[in-house]
Amino acid sequence: MTAHRTPSTHPTWTGMVPVDDTALAVTDTGGPGIPVVYLNGQFATQGYWRRTVAELGADWRHITYDERARGKSKRSADYSFEAAVRDVDAVLAARGVDRAVLVGWSYGAFVASHWASRNPDRTIGAVLVDGAFPSDWLDEAMEQRIRKLFRRLGWVLPLLRPTGLAPRMSPEQQAESNIEIGRIGRERELGPVLDRVTVPTRYVVASGTSFGSRGEEQERIRAGLDRVTARNPHIEISAKVPSNHGAILRKDYRAIAAAVREVAALDRTSD
Repeated sequence: MTAHRTPSTHPTWTGMVPVDDTALAVTDTGGPGIPVVYLNGQFATQGYWRRTVAELGADWRHITYDERARGKSKRSADYSFEAAVRDVDAVLAARGVDRAVLVGWSYGAFVASHWASRNPDRTIGAVLVDGAFPSDWLDEAMEQRIRKLFRRLGWVLPLLRPTGLAPRMSPEQQAESNIEIGRIGRERELGPVLDRVTVPTRYVVASGTSFGSRGEEQERIRAGLDRVTARNPHIEISAKVPSNHGAILRKDYRAIAAAVREVAALDRTSD
């Protein structure tokens, strides 16, 4: 475990947090500001959040981490979605955080929505970035398409792993993770989860395609959000931005930061 100083007056902590059979690489800027926990895309790393972190600035406490077998985190025998949700608890406990804003992109938005619905007393608010849309997009043909896609990528993944651009997971494990989130995202599965959310929650929605999608597939998936906001007054769309799914953290970080400020302000208002 190491610590170093940043331009702020508080030390930033970086280290490994043990959980189950693995250890997660965590960065915590520390300080008295409102804690914000960032939940990554399915195969992304904590570095993707650097623009949002910089935009919010030193008045906030930023906690980022790499999921199992991603970035600098260790491998595991369990890459399930439930393990990803449990890991939020492990990181918060290790850093001594009782309540936090959750910000999740893509896969991380699903994790954030589930954790917020289960832990309303520990969630200040949630920002869901182009993810956690209830949609029945997964069928048998799509499962086969996903498996084929990751088999085709199998040769290049070992070349990318030393750069941190690919997880230390097999193509089969990555395909299973992708298929699992398709099942979790079905209307009958995710809809009730979002209906149970009672904390201020804001979506930042991208435009256009995502990796592996075709034509208008992604826009049809996003359309399921209208039913969610109609049913639950705690959930609103903060912004619909021009960036596509893959570029949203790089190009529309200001909209994400604005949504974080919005949910935090609503929590203070309710007090």
